[in-house]
Amino acid sequence: MTKTHPLSKRETSTLYRDLLAWYAEHGRTLPWRARAGEPSDPYRVLVSELMLQQTTVATVTKRFAPFMARFPTLSALAAAPLDDVLHAWQGLGYYRRARGLHACAQTVVERHGGRLPEAPAALEALPSIGPYTAAAVAAIAFDHPVLAVDANVERVLARLFAVETPLPQARAELRRRAAGLTPNERPGDSVQALMDLGASVCRPQRPACTACPLRAHCAAFRLGLADHLPAKAARGARPNRFAVAFYLVRPDGAVLFRRRPPTGLLAGLAELPSTAWTEAPPMATEIAGSAPADCRWEAVPGRVRHVFTHLVLDIELRRGELRGTTPLLEPAPLWCAPQAFDTLALPTLTRKLLAQVAGGA
Repeated sequence: MTKTHPLSKRETSTLYRDLLAWYAEHGRTLPWRARAGEPSDPYRVLVSELMLQQTTVATVTKRFAPFMARFPTLSALAAAPLDDVLHAWQGLGYYRRARGLHACAQTVVERHGGRLPEAPAALEALPSIGPYTAAAVAAIAFDHPVLAVDANVERVLARLFAVETPLPQARAELRRRAAGLTPNERPGDSVQALMDLGASVCRPQRPACTACPLRAHCAAFRLGLADHLPAKAARGARPNRFAVAFYLVRPDGAVLFRRRPPTGLLAGLAELPSTAWTEAPPMATEIAGSAPADCRWEAVPGRVRHVFTHLVLDIELRRGELRGTTPLLEPAPLWCAPQAFDTLALPTLTRKLLAQVAGGA
């Protein structure tokens, strides 16, 4: 393992001088980012940081303005029904973040008079705010001297100090390195500059080292290791799960949905009724026992595959029509006409299923 010493105060100061000069010319223009010389809006910073977790900048860029137009202030977000927030979150995935943001806004209104606290510790005490988000909001919104370490900054640090321990095991060391690299001047700009550097220059593959303002400080560049760092531990294969979903149409054309439980995966969202997600394709008896009504079910051609972070789900579809007074087995039915599907908070998985039905009709 290659060992490097912490940078001295003078070296750190020179590093940030070079970084900020690069940032002034090459920093990204993002809808949530304040212009040069203008203070950041803490609410916009908070929303963007939660949106960006496990989601690409390109995706968030498309969804940020509509979300802010619907909930222009933290107080407006706190006062909104959770279903409205989940609906506005569509396209961003990982809906737990939306529920956490809503709970955070309500807590700030109730306990802090609608103003976000500035210190990382106070921010971390809020719902859905972990150490990274607390540090990012504190630095970017309030210029608190702390270095927020996201995946881009993590990669820059691993190369800067030639940390050869694979991720995720290396994270403890990278955070120690970050603590010794805290920016004392313009912390908000410094953090965003490191994020931008990791996104555009210090890329995961084929880093553009010759264009990097930090190459004179970078141990990996000096040792010829930049292409190999950060190392990553081998990842196990995601397990497969299988299910059958049901598309039931009422005589007036409305389709049956159900609400997922308030906690857990896809909590609180609307979905088509289905069998349990099992390790093997469900048997005919399981399918019949899970169907929401006793009617004629026809198979929809093809199947839908959806990849979660922890599993791969393969779903087949059955389409049926409710006739007369056929009893429903679904305990909490939610009927919606196809032209009103967009009013429901639907996860990407359900939208894929609806598209499959439309394609197979």
